[in-house]
Amino acid sequence: MRKVNSMQRLRVTPGSRAYDLHVGADLLPRLAELASGLRLGKRLGLISHPALLQPYAEVAAASLRRAGHEVSLLSVPEGEASKSLDEVARLSRALVRERLDRGSALIGLGGGVIGDLAGFVAAVLYRGVPFINVPTTLLAQVDSSVGGKTGVNIPEGKNLLGAFHQPALVVADVGTLRTLPDREFRSGMAEVVKHGMIADPELFRTLEAQAPQILARDPAVLEEIVARSCAIKARVVEGDEREAGRRAMLNFGHTVGHAIEAALGYGRVTHGEAVAHGMLVAAALSVRRGLCPDADAVRLRRLLEQYQLLGVPVPSPETLESYMVSDKKVRDGVLQFVLTHGVGSVSFAPISDPNELRVALQSV
Repeated sequence: MRKVNSMQRLRVTPGSRAYDLHVGADLLPRLAELASGLRLGKRLGLISHPALLQPYAEVAAASLRRAGHEVSLLSVPEGEASKSLDEVARLSRALVRERLDRGSALIGLGGGVIGDLAGFVAAVLYRGVPFINVPTTLLAQVDSSVGGKTGVNIPEGKNLLGAFHQPALVVADVGTLRTLPDREFRSGMAEVVKHGMIADPELFRTLEAQAPQILARDPAVLEEIVARSCAIKARVVEGDEREAGRRAMLNFGHTVGHAIEAALGYGRVTHGEAVAHGMLVAAALSVRRGLCPDADAVRLRRLLEQYQLLGVPVPSPETLESYMVSDKKVRDGVLQFVLTHGVGSVSFAPISDPNELRVALQSV
């Protein structure tokens, strides 16, 4: 990241397409300026949620209209149910009727659902049009906005249909985080903690030292932690665009986290709360194997407590094990885990002993 005109700018260079990622406060009124080098077509589509149209989407659209674009605003209901093929078809037909063409671009403004859905529509409309991602939640800004993953759900599972479609531009306006509900904001912090654990001890220390400012949503501190998180994920994605190897380090805490979400039923706990407990299990496994100092596992627990990510109901070890056997990281019947060597370092290891895993699960 480098500071440019009161914001942070990162050049992301995965194999298929390079793009700029901007992080700062009050960037939505500058969207047209930030996108000026993309040679966008005259007609643009902007997809968002109804609740975001007035405070944010209209501001972004006004910026683009002042630059001479015609902007069609389309809204989708909030929630995972919108990530469906029916919604893809509805949006695609509406965009065609609005006379968007192959030179047009789509903008997705919202959280992870909008990014996944609008990105997928951009990937398939006219066999691919440019996509601008404007994430408005902390989780989307530090996680799903980087990497080019798009997708929708089918009855058989989440995100089973999708495409890798890198954005043409990402604009993360930390000002939008002011209106996030507290629990949703804290949930996003779990991914920031994860980035510190896997690759950045300095980020981890910032999260420890400046927790009061972060929880108060100080824009300067938010800009710093969002920018550092994006830079970490970008470095990982650049080396493994299509998730063939090293990108799996981003799954630290997610093996158990996904099992908690599935066992309790999606919506009972937030993604961040589930991943927080998953990180504790991974740390417990790492300490038992002699990979991680116990002091670092204690630091992790204390930090997660600071951001109020612990204390939610957790299923029994036996229940979690039954969900983990179908995890996508199981190979030849052996669960592959991301373990920690202490703050800032991780590695991959198979977990073949069920007793070892059960003891770690009991620790949370």
